[in-house]
Amino acid sequence: MILKNIDTALDYVKYCSAIKRLKEEFPLLQTEVIGKSVLGKNIYALKIGKGYDSVLFAAAFHGSEHITTNISLMLCEKICMSLLTDSPLCDINLKRALKGRGIIILPRVNPDGCDISILGAAGAAGADYLVRKLCEGDYKHYNANARGVDINHNFPAGWETLRAMEKSHGILGPAATRFGGFSPISEPETAALVSLCRSENIAHVLALHTQGEVIYWNYGDKTPKKSQKMAEIMAAVSGYSLDVPVKLATGGGFKDYFIEEFSRPGFTIELGIGQNPLNEKNAGKIYKKAEEMLILSAIM
Repeated sequence: MILKNIDTALDYVKYCSAIKRLKEEFPLLQTEVIGKSVLGKNIYALKIGKGYDSVLFAAAFHGSEHITTNISLMLCEKICMSLLTDSPLCDINLKRALKGRGIIILPRVNPDGCDISILGAAGAAGADYLVRKLCEGDYKHYNANARGVDINHNFPAGWETLRAMEKSHGILGPAATRFGGFSPISEPETAALVSLCRSENIAHVLALHTQGEVIYWNYGDKTPKKSQKMAEIMAAVSGYSLDVPVKLATGGGFKDYFIEEFSRPGFTIELGIGQNPLNEKNAGKIYKKAEEMLILSAIM
């Protein structure tokens, strides 16, 4: 690996340094700032290849799931190295398999939430009073953005139904987790991802979360026909299980939004097993188990 400290928690400074290193090492990699967080941190898209359509990987929607950034960067490096050296990855010639298709990786959708989970109060500079009140001292398990909105509850797909469920569970306003905002796409992080999806021709998306080694692939009667077959292939090569989200995990999420707006497949992948936040020392092991699934997802 050319990336340094990839097995440690990456705060925003270390994260930006990792992206810079990848860009320097791989001229084929394009980087783009698609938006900024509530606290003004860049939301980066890493683009590999060009073609009629692209596959989008998006990670770290939740602060306590910051290990998905490490795994996304590992994926990016592996793909770039394979293309640069024209060497197979998972016994696949990516240069040939990706002909006519691009890959877009968003390693960190919620940079503020990740910094709060990693650095505590120091990561909430500019919103420290609100964040301290919301998390009651438990910064480590913080999931929302710096305004107390859960990004993966803020997308316009079943948002009203989800909001009603939140209220029934006593979630009435900004919280450390599971508050979907007072309206869909109210947050700059959500808006950046929606704008990206509307400006690019994306074949399908994978939202990377932790944990459970589970694949979510359907969205009721709006699910594209080929989604199940794709999910079954992903499960077969990874050992992950297929499942259906329930209760407060339904609606408002990125996968559901993409399926509803574009009628194309979307998947949520729960990487690894354990209790969030997972230890970054296990990032390599988690990536290795999921690697073939992720690579096949990029070429299906």
